[in-house]
Amino acid sequence: MAAAVGFVIGSLALIPLLPTGFVPVGDQSQTQVTLELPPGSRLDDTRRITDQAIQLLRQVKDVKEIFSVVGTATSDVRMATLVLNLTPRTERSYKQAQIEKEIRLALEPLPGVRVKLGSGNNGESLQVMLASDNPTLLETASKAVERDLRTLNGIGSVTSSASLQRPEIQIKPDYARAADLGVTSTALSNAVRVATYGDYLTSLGKLNLPQRQIDVRVRLANTVRQDIDTIGQIRVEGSNGLVALNNLAEIRVSDGPSQIVRRDRQRQATINVELGGRSIGEVMAEANLLPSLKSLPGGVTQMASGEAERMGELFGSFGLAMVAGVLCIYVVLVLLFHDFLQPATILAALPLSVGGAFLALLITGASFSLSSIMGLLMLMGIVTKNSILLVEYAIMARRERGVSRLDALMDACHKRSRPILMTTIAMAAGMLPIALGFGAADPSFRGPMAISVIGGLVTSTLLSLLVIPVVFTYVDDVLAWLRRHAKTSIGSEKALPVPAK
Repeated sequence: MAAAVGFVIGSLALIPLLPTGFVPVGDQSQTQVTLELPPGSRLDDTRRITDQAIQLLRQVKDVKEIFSVVGTATSDVRMATLVLNLTPRTERSYKQAQIEKEIRLALEPLPGVRVKLGSGNNGESLQVMLASDNPTLLETASKAVERDLRTLNGIGSVTSSASLQRPEIQIKPDYARAADLGVTSTALSNAVRVATYGDYLTSLGKLNLPQRQIDVRVRLANTVRQDIDTIGQIRVEGSNGLVALNNLAEIRVSDGPSQIVRRDRQRQATINVELGGRSIGEVMAEANLLPSLKSLPGGVTQMASGEAERMGELFGSFGLAMVAGVLCIYVVLVLLFHDFLQPATILAALPLSVGGAFLALLITGASFSLSSIMGLLMLMGIVTKNSILLVEYAIMARRERGVSRLDALMDACHKRSRPILMTTIAMAAGMLPIALGFGAADPSFRGPMAISVIGGLVTSTLLSLLVIPVVFTYVDDVLAWLRRHAKTSIGSEKALPVPAK
């Protein structure tokens, strides 16, 4: 019994050693490369860089086919997407993460290009989100965090939404001067918008053709829109007539963020870290120890997002789900045995199965994720059924045949071990191909589930035949003591003298 308790305590000590994640990264023999050029790049520049990337990718032996999309109608012209078909999983002995590492090395010669690898599936990247009301502090903190994240080992590229700056012409109105000339902010912004971008779609002129209708957008030419002096001559309507823009505002060329994203009314910066085959829990634990994240400036906070947020919610509700499941099983057993203590004997096998599952995950290097939790929940039903076979037979043997407790337990272990072993062998044999990754289907998600089930079944089957009888004797002794104590209390109450009237 002491060895079983030590096994349970040791298995709980394995939890910090397990890699954690939300969903294991898959191996679909296909990946995606996203190329992002600097702001202001043209479609021709994107096409030229894409051609260079294709030539570099053809040198990677496991890249079989390449499909490229440059500047679609829904994306920026400075972005390109390459879909790569890789060597099938059954024809190679290494994982897709190793091929993606070679792809990153092959694309390093591309100048001034952000390379993002992955199809956006679960387990591919970690998002670190910072939020603040101060844009300057947020930019400084995000650059420091991005710099420290690049020092982590085994990860892919690190990109930040805050570091993407683009040149722009900034117009800062002089509101006092505009008020003197009777120019409103709406009139100023409308004049600049129509001259540089054009009017709204509903207000555009139409050219009617026999087969279709074409919108006519009138705006300044591209070369003129980059000239500050020409933009300064844009006329704005005032109360006393038209006024030149350079008399109302300061016009200058500067840099600004390519996009502004807010969450809970705070400006945010998202840093994306490609995991490169590592588990999200490991990378997140190392990232939280970085000096830039441990000592963020005042006013800058770190917010959970992406898979890290979902993983926290999963593990936060896992304990509650396990407790609720055990309580439901206990209620059913109480109704079955008409006893409140004997069901505790049956539930004693559950910790033995959890230890085996953790040990199997640690040996195989599988992560403790959603699929592993599904395997643990599956184990609860199987292990409980095996314990019921032992305890129910022992109780029925004592009740119907009147044999001693020791003989009943020995007979139960002898006669019920065969169906228990048959169930364990059948379940383990069915799960073994999934755990080993046999077949054409990707076993990345189902593999950890099968590993945890097999490990839990092996340990619970071996130990339950030894531990459950011992626990049964302890519980039976407690029941016998409670019955004797109850009889003694009842007898003493009957022996009390009746007071005289």
